[in-house]
Amino acid sequence: MMGAGKTTIGRGLARALGREFVDVDQLIEDRCGVRVPVIFELEGEAGFRQRESCIIDEYTRRPMLVLATGGGAVLSETNRRMLAERGLVIYLRARADDLYQRTKADRNRPLLQTADPLGRIRELLALREPMYESVADVVVDTGKMSIARLVQKILPMLDACGKTVPSSPLLPPWQKQDCS
Repeated sequence: MMGAGKTTIGRGLARALGREFVDVDQLIEDRCGVRVPVIFELEGEAGFRQRESCIIDEYTRRPMLVLATGGGAVLSETNRRMLAERGLVIYLRARADDLYQRTKADRNRPLLQTADPLGRIRELLALREPMYESVADVVVDTGKMSIARLVQKILPMLDACGKTVPSSPLLPPWQKQDCS
């Protein structure tokens, strides 16, 4: 979910593992030349989600990186399948109240531009949590722990889950996507 710490923890984890870090939302912004809220305004959520799926398809083909997806990436069954089959997925779980505290001042969250952002977070969490859990190989409660401690907590969990992921860039796509 937004505010769970995907970017911050992802960067720390990539550093600890000696891997490249890629943030899907940042990459979309870099490629489009505008912030996520502008993409939502111009193309709607559907347009943004299509761009997101294309990036996930492209980057889940690359080995040895840490990929932070947007919180809504799991809404697409294709994304869930790509993530689960091509990588090791970490679900950074957080309570709705904590997510609200972390995001309440952030105006770069189009889904929270509502009269009741905490209520919206609760709705999104209720909808998405089963999808997060279905795709996750590792679940970590973020709580109030520091980033460094969370990274140190995650590292042994990665080994313990015992999952190996394919490293071939020749993985077939599940559906043809227009990624222009």
